[in-house]
Amino acid sequence: MSELTTDAPFGAAADYAAGYPADRMADYDDMDDMYAGAPPLQYRFDGPDGAPVLVLGPALGATWHMWDRQLPMLTTDWRVLRYELPGHGGAPAEPASSVDDLARRLLAVLDDEGIDTFGYAGCALGAAIGARLALLRPDRVAALALVSAAARFGNADTWRQRGVVVRANGLDRTAQTGPKRWFTDAFLATQPAITEWAVQMVASTDPACYVAACEALAAFDIRDSLGSIGVPTLVVAGADDTETPPADARQLVAGIPDARLAVVPATGHLAPVEEPTAVGELLATHFGTAWQDHAPAAVPLPPPPVPPVPPARLPASVTPDRLAEGTRIRGEVIGGSAGTDRPLAPSGEGFGSGFDAFATRYAWGEIWARPGLDRRTRACVTLTALAVTGQLAELGDHVRGALRIGLSPAEIEEVLMHTAVYCGVPAARAALAAARTVVEQETGAQP
Repeated sequence: MSELTTDAPFGAAADYAAGYPADRMADYDDMDDMYAGAPPLQYRFDGPDGAPVLVLGPALGATWHMWDRQLPMLTTDWRVLRYELPGHGGAPAEPASSVDDLARRLLAVLDDEGIDTFGYAGCALGAAIGARLALLRPDRVAALALVSAAARFGNADTWRQRGVVVRANGLDRTAQTGPKRWFTDAFLATQPAITEWAVQMVASTDPACYVAACEALAAFDIRDSLGSIGVPTLVVAGADDTETPPADARQLVAGIPDARLAVVPATGHLAPVEEPTAVGELLATHFGTAWQDHAPAAVPLPPPPVPPVPPARLPASVTPDRLAEGTRIRGEVIGGSAGTDRPLAPSGEGFGSGFDAFATRYAWGEIWARPGLDRRTRACVTLTALAVTGQLAELGDHVRGALRIGLSPAEIEEVLMHTAVYCGVPAARAALAAARTVVEQETGAQP
């Protein structure tokens, strides 16, 4: 295993004092094209001005300094553009709602700099952004490298659960556990300075931006689109990565036409930091041989999402599938691990299956799907109703759902205090006790 020495600063603030030219570090703030309204991304360049551009995308919780050790190998032939995720590394705290939102913000930067075609390498969340760029604008991505990547990162509940913990406790606890997710035990034992750097990097991230990125990863799923990635692609995996194990990399390679796989031995999730030389050499070789002079035809980027509007009344002959819609909304709100609201008969047959379909269709597919109230408001109303009627088991599921859709523990307590005033203290106190158990389970708070 190559060694990362710690006698020189790694991602230190001293880099800025060394005097990078002002035109090498900029915030994109002139948006008069199709990306108008998107908040800026902070970015910087390294390498010769006339060289082809290679973009490096960071992982969630990491800054552009995670790529510091690859620069000597890459800047001889490429002009390297590194960017910060929102709220990371001192970048503006403008949360991104989706991976596509981040892709649009990056394209706005590239447009502003007059960069039409570029190579892209990203790690984890940075890799997800690169994959979406290759799907949305294959005419502009000349070659692609996906490091510590997946077509779907775990499952949505895991990411929403992490968001709940950060909302309730801030990032200190997540920062302390981050190195165990990022690095192998051998690396942690021999590189304490870099381990501490990783902790401080996550701890200094804006919590709201971190939570928004968790939600973006929860919604990310390109398993059905891998065959449409037509640019030369290298997939790099750490052999000992527990976050995106080599099996995830093999799924990418199996789905992306002509993709190549490289597994770095004895390496964890943040492979560019743990094995900088191996990863740098892989990237240099890939982009040096796979760069395309002729890109495929342009595919227009879809317009940014717009706020939902009440749906038009459907003709009598068109009946929406309320059961499917209800199942989807229930999963998004209370998750797949909920207790009393799980399907009584998962196979759709047997005793209780009809009742479960009825409840899902009308409660979730009809009422929760209506546009008149947002989900936070419906969660508050639901908690009040369940508290008053003493439905404490089901209240626990909806407390879990309220946390996942953005209510803080303090807001849930306020709802139950309000309930106590208008509906009775005993019922609200019992509900508070039930809610406390769920909040402690979901946020890791001490009783």
